[in-house]
Amino acid sequence: MIAELEALLGWSRELLWTGFFVLMRVGAIMALTPAFGEQSIPTRVRLALSFAFVLIVMPAVADQIPAPPNSASALTSFALAEVVAGLLFGIILRFFIIALLMAGTIIAQSTSLSQLFGASAATEPMPAVGHLLVSGGLALATLLGLHVQAAAYMIGSYRLIPPGQWPMSEQVLASGLQEAARSLHLAFGLSMPFVIGALLYNLLLGVIKRAMPQLMVTFVGAPALTAGGLALVFLTAPLLLSHWSGVLIEFMTKP
Repeated sequence: MIAELEALLGWSRELLWTGFFVLMRVGAIMALTPAFGEQSIPTRVRLALSFAFVLIVMPAVADQIPAPPNSASALTSFALAEVVAGLLFGIILRFFIIALLMAGTIIAQSTSLSQLFGASAATEPMPAVGHLLVSGGLALATLLGLHVQAAAYMIGSYRLIPPGQWPMSEQVLASGLQEAARSLHLAFGLSMPFVIGALLYNLLLGVIKRAMPQLMVTFVGAPALTAGGLALVFLTAPLLLSHWSGVLIEFMTKP
C-alpha cells in the first residue's frame, strides 16, 4: 500500500510539474489570442479557458517537458523562458487584430467616417468601421474553428521553441519584422477598395468643380462620400472578413 502511494505521489508530482509549465506558455498565448484574450472577456472566463487549453495541450507535449531543475534559479529561468515564448507567439497572433484596426482606420479616413466612434473589444475607442471589422472578424474566425486552430498552434509552438529555451534575438527580430510587414500588407489590402473609391470620387469632384466653379462641391460631395462608403462597407465586409479569417487560420495551421 505504501509503495503504491509513493508511486502515485511521484506521478502526481510529475503531472503537476508538467501542467504548471504548460500553463506558463499557454496562459501567455491565451492573454493575446484573438477572441479568447480580449479585454472585454471577464478575467475568470479567460482563466477557465486557459486551464481548458492546458488540458488539451498537455498530453501532446508532456514528453517534451524536461525533469524539474534542482536549483531555484534554474526553475525561475525555465518558467520565465516559457512565459516569454508564450508572449512571443501571442503577440504574433495579435498582429492580425492590429491589421483589422489599421484597415478600419484607413477606411474611416477615406470615407469621412472617422468621426463616428463606437464601442470596442479593447479598452480604447475606435472608429465604428474598425469596431465592425474586429467584431465581425472575431465572430467569423470563432465559427470557423478558431479554438481548434489555437490548440494546434500552441502544440506547434513547442516544435519552434523547445520548452525551457529562451527565444533567440535573431529569431524574435526576424519574426517581428515579418509579421509587422504581413500586418501592414493585410491592412492595406483590406482597405484598398475604399481608398481607390475615395480617390476616384475626389477626382470626379475636382472635375465638376473645374466645370462649375460656383457649385459648392463640399456640401454635395461629403454626404455622398459617406453614403457611398457605408454602401461599400455593406457590400465588401463579408469578402474582407472571409479573406482575413482565412489568412489567420492558414497562419495558425502553419506558423
